[in-house]
Amino acid sequence: MSIHGEIKRVTSHTLQSMKDHGEKISMLTAYDFSMAKILDDAGIDVLLVGDSASNVMAGHETTLPITLDQMIYHAQSVIRACQRCLVIVDLPFGSYQGNSKEALNSAIRIMKEAGAHAIKLEGGEEVAESIKRIVGAGVPVMGHLGLTPQSIYKFGTYSVRAKEEEEAEILIHNAKILQDAGCFSLVLEKIPAALGEAVAKELRIPVIGIGAGGGVDGQVLVMHDMLGITKNFSPRFLRRYLNLYDEISEATRNYIKDVKSKDFPNDKEQY
Repeated sequence: MSIHGEIKRVTSHTLQSMKDHGEKISMLTAYDFSMAKILDDAGIDVLLVGDSASNVMAGHETTLPITLDQMIYHAQSVIRACQRCLVIVDLPFGSYQGNSKEALNSAIRIMKEAGAHAIKLEGGEEVAESIKRIVGAGVPVMGHLGLTPQSIYKFGTYSVRAKEEEEAEILIHNAKILQDAGCFSLVLEKIPAALGEAVAKELRIPVIGIGAGGGVDGQVLVMHDMLGITKNFSPRFLRRYLNLYDEISEATRNYIKDVKSKDFPNDKEQY
């Protein structure tokens, strides 16, 4: 029997055990109670309350505008729904880059006010001091390397990262720094599959990929993309398991038609 099937509550220790036993880790984003409950009941291992809420929930072009207060609100909603999975919350842009004390205060707010199980932040060597301080306070930290959306204006593009040897070596260097700083896990986004596999083999801790190939220890997708709620985002790494955009549109048109034609409500649907 898999560790996934045996566990009643997923923890950072569970993820480490899954890596050690060669069992892949499943992870999705979530932002609200109703959807998080469905995903948790379905048996997902990890839910990430991602700063991608800035895009899919609020309609911003980037992840930069979302605030710490807004992230805490989304995290509270998700935490109330989850009985089994590990819930990780992104530290949003501007809530940790200033200094390690600010980073610690932001992490503590998320843990206390939302009841989160862990936090995630982007960056390598430049955030190592903050990670050490947060972990030292008893808060588990997941790192994030490769394409880091909070730095989109520095990169200037959402294209694949670390294709050249120099940048790949820097990424491996930073991954080791994050592990040594105390991260319990690491997300790698939009990098060559061979590099993703190399990092996963090099590190003791679990490596979760999004567009990082199949050689890593688990996969994460944005829930809206996986379910086909979004339509205009089709990177190579995305597999859509439903087409909810069209299904919801059709259901809504049928509802409008039934209301206009006075078919809804019928005699059995009123008091």
